[in-house]
Amino acid sequence: MNRKYFLSLVILTASIFLADCSLPRVSITEATQTPAPVTVTPATPADTAAPTLPTAELGLVENPLILALPPTANSQEQIEAARLIADQFTQRTGYVVVTIVPESYAALVDALEKGNAHIILLDPYAYALAYKKDLVKATYAVLEDGDDKYGAQFIAARRGGFKSYFNPLTGMNTADAREALLQFTDKKPCWSDETSPSGYVVPAGYLNANQIVTRPAAFVEGHPTVVRSIYASGICDFGGTYIDARKFPSLENEFPDLMEQVIVVWRIPEIIPHNVLALSSKMPQGMRNLFTDQVAALMQTDAGSAAFKTVYNIDELQAVNDAYYDEFRTYVDESGVDLSSLVK
Repeated sequence: MNRKYFLSLVILTASIFLADCSLPRVSITEATQTPAPVTVTPATPADTAAPTLPTAELGLVENPLILALPPTANSQEQIEAARLIADQFTQRTGYVVVTIVPESYAALVDALEKGNAHIILLDPYAYALAYKKDLVKATYAVLEDGDDKYGAQFIAARRGGFKSYFNPLTGMNTADAREALLQFTDKKPCWSDETSPSGYVVPAGYLNANQIVTRPAAFVEGHPTVVRSIYASGICDFGGTYIDARKFPSLENEFPDLMEQVIVVWRIPEIIPHNVLALSSKMPQGMRNLFTDQVAALMQTDAGSAAFKTVYNIDELQAVNDAYYDEFRTYVDESGVDLSSLVK
């Protein structure tokens, strides 16, 4: 089909069905002959959105691409900013893009499975689950304060006779994980909570991957509480926290000698990601490439950057692929935690 004819047809069809939609507009610097945008925001959640028509080509008005807002989106400002992003995608690519607000990340993964979401921001667990189901391709890592990933640490009380395999002067481990963690055999861990990546899931994955068998754990609700429990002794022998939970302000005031008495035994490298901007694997490769490029282009404009900040709280992105998250997925699997139970 002639491209101009196709684009004209999209405009005509959209004007019939969406005549009442009042959508935001944003100027772009490049000269363009692309059609006026067509975006809507269904009131229904992602998992109950009407299924796309399998006979229509993806990206047509009968089978639009779907931009999903975060499940936490609850303001008109976010909805309008998402419409602006969808509007710009349509202008720049010629494909029809609409928006939805899912009820939860679990609903968003379900929507991906049904073909009712294509451009999405996922938390680390939701991404890992969607990847495991072959539903997404990672496109961009969301940076927080310039960091793309973060690590964790195993801590223990010095008086417990544990040896540190971490050099605080260099910030480097002095032994491999198995050598350092073997001393936790038949010891009792304190974990933050059952969903914390740095306070339970990834540290437990390291223990299991290195065949370290421990006693039943105590979940003490919060990283500072893990540190307190180690300092007090008698509650547990070691624990896992973010780096460096020992410096939590109230802890330093409460226990002046804490940094000396609670030692870092071994640090988990920075393998835990922040949020992941991904595209549906149901999109053809060429289409994914096009939208990957357009995300970067939009982030270079003031209006686009502001819209991504409003909708997704994104300040900065780094281009990635799925291999970038291999270690994280490996240790989540090794933890033995049911991944679907982590996706809320």
